[in-house]
Amino acid sequence: MKAAPFSYFRASSLDEAIEALATPDSRVLAGGQSLVPLLNLRQARPSLVVDINRVDDLSFLRKENGRLEIGALTRHRVVETSEVVRSEVPLLAEALAYVGHVAIRNRGTIGGSLAHADPAAELPAVMLALDAEFVVRGPSGERIVAARDFFLGPHRTALASGELLTRISVPLSRGVCAVEELSRRSRDLALVAVFAVVSMSDGVCETARIAVAGAGPTPIRAIAAEESLAGGALTADAITDAAESVAAATDPPDDLHAPAGYRREMAAVLTRRAITRAKGRA
Repeated sequence: MKAAPFSYFRASSLDEAIEALATPDSRVLAGGQSLVPLLNLRQARPSLVVDINRVDDLSFLRKENGRLEIGALTRHRVVETSEVVRSEVPLLAEALAYVGHVAIRNRGTIGGSLAHADPAAELPAVMLALDAEFVVRGPSGERIVAARDFFLGPHRTALASGELLTRISVPLSRGVCAVEELSRRSRDLALVAVFAVVSMSDGVCETARIAVAGAGPTPIRAIAAEESLAGGALTADAITDAAESVAAATDPPDDLHAPAGYRREMAAVLTRRAITRAKGRA
């Protein structure tokens, strides 16, 4: 099947892109790894496709004021292989290795993956775990949306009509991390994935951050599990209790890929593995 007819506009500046997106039923083309298949399957039928690949202001990666600033058009592979990211935000670098194959990561963009908001995708959950902030720009100007407020449902975000995600701001985090993902085939979307970061001091967990993908209509931040781990030793019992708390926080789909009960159980299993591996790295 081929895409339904649509108009095409290649923006050369951010202002041009914002102006073009005021057109009803317009869609943004960045890496195209999500949009092009939707067009070809006619699951997306925009009246206008706005190509932002020549908007150079949207492609950057820099450390600034204790944060990592990522332009929305920055390619996955650029972030994945960055030494700054590996040393300062290791969870992001490790998680990106699970995003499709290298050919996809060479073309796909950080902002595109987040705006697509697939609940089984890695990046939305990672940004939730890292307390990221998203800079959004539209006809009314610029605003900042916390990651916890950005994802509203499957493929639904806080982006209003005509708005564009322009930048992702992530606090630097040197805690030890681990990613555990279960998928039917290597580099498929996750049935369930767990992303964990822990900070340790003298054998005590000072802070923990845990997010889950594939276990609800949006990525899930396991706040209760994090609180149960903070301030104590990461004993086997403490990790098991946290894993059970993560499973209880999930609301997984029951579909042809896996039943809800299986996904919930795997969320607990993967949490135990992730925290145990992070502890070992510490």
